[in-house]
Amino acid sequence: MISMVVPELGTWEGKIFVGILGFSWATYMWEEYLAYRQRHVYREKVEPPSELKGIMERTTYDKARAYSIDKSNFSMVEGFCSHIVNTGVMLYGGLPVFWSAAGKMSEWLGFSVDSEIPQTVAFICLASAVNTVVNLPWSVYFTFKVEQKHGFNKQTPGFFVKDKIKKFIVSQVISAPVVAGLVYIIKAGGDYFFLYLWGFTTAVMLFFMTVYPDYIAPLFDKYTPLPSGPLRDQIEELARQIHFPLTKLYVVEGSKRSAHSNAYFYGFFKNKRIVLYDTLLEDYTPLNEDGEAKQNEEETKAAAEGEKEKKKTGCSTPEVLAVLGHELGHWKLNHVLKGIIISQVNLLLVFGVFGSLYKYSPLYRTFGFHQSQPAFIGLIIVMQYVFAPYNEVLQFLLTMFSRHNEFQADAFAKSLGHSEQLTSALVKLNEDNLGFPVYDSLFSAWHLSHPPILERIRALEDGEKKEK
Repeated sequence: MISMVVPELGTWEGKIFVGILGFSWATYMWEEYLAYRQRHVYREKVEPPSELKGIMERTTYDKARAYSIDKSNFSMVEGFCSHIVNTGVMLYGGLPVFWSAAGKMSEWLGFSVDSEIPQTVAFICLASAVNTVVNLPWSVYFTFKVEQKHGFNKQTPGFFVKDKIKKFIVSQVISAPVVAGLVYIIKAGGDYFFLYLWGFTTAVMLFFMTVYPDYIAPLFDKYTPLPSGPLRDQIEELARQIHFPLTKLYVVEGSKRSAHSNAYFYGFFKNKRIVLYDTLLEDYTPLNEDGEAKQNEEETKAAAEGEKEKKKTGCSTPEVLAVLGHELGHWKLNHVLKGIIISQVNLLLVFGVFGSLYKYSPLYRTFGFHQSQPAFIGLIIVMQYVFAPYNEVLQFLLTMFSRHNEFQADAFAKSLGHSEQLTSALVKLNEDNLGFPVYDSLFSAWHLSHPPILERIRALEDGEKKEK
């Protein structure tokens, strides 16, 4: 019979337990309050604001509003259930249960009882498997109910299952050696193990940033070189104009998975690559290659809804160039480098604190570990629970930093002469993704790493007025 493992409240571990659990619920209530404010906006803003005139059609506004309400309702239920599960894991000693089961699994595989590295790898695999199973119903519902209802899901059930299995296998293959390396360094690194730990994680991060796009991402999606033509020629010219060392230009078959669109670049030093989702390209995406019968059917439906004609998804060539001008602005202004530096300084701080708390017994007893102090469990406790208040503040600051960067990247694209095209691209992408354009100010400031579309358009127009 499963029973609670709450420590005595008068002890240090009891105080730590109450503090962690209390902050967890306070954070949850804060997030729900923000979500409630935004749901109120969705429900009350039935009529489009006057400033959306000429930017978003009424039918698109209504679709975006309905999509946002469905997503918000789903998040409310899923978030509550997930928080109840996480609280249950704490109250009923979930970590020790999984750790004990991982020990038995490790012993069954032939490792000694006191061999911590294989037990940690087994723990990660077991916890990941349970987490995947627990979250699977939510993922299925969101993909095949919410996304399907609003026209975004392009996955078949078979593709979905295959994709989930493949992701699980790949994640375990990647995590096993990394976790083993972390535990080994903690156990054998001495008093300054946190420095070696930081160096190891930095090397691992840079390694996967290098190999992931070429060797791991293609396991899930098809990448093909962008065919020769006006779009490719103009992208290469844009790269030369700002001295971006472009070596390869790919299109990823995102339309097989979703109707959402994106673009990004990657690579180090003089070896940069650009990846465009096919859903971003108006003249390339299969989403616009409808058969005659389907096209007639959609035109009839569009006419019934009051639309003049069926719109194509994606952006035209000038708009794609404007979007890339924005993305390359992040490179030119060193936003990516600044983000890496911030993350590494933060990681060093976390590891430094972990180094000082690594052998603090009450911390382990708080979570039900009375006989042992597993290194990786200690790392989880410090990063996920001890640093929870700090992480909330840091995330808010990083959101502000990201919004600042987005405005700067927009201004950079504008300086290249793409202001008008970027505005139209933002409008199209917002419509294609059914982004709701109106946000509660507090929700927006806390959650949106990208400024709302109206703020971005306003900033681009203000810049033009100042120049005139």
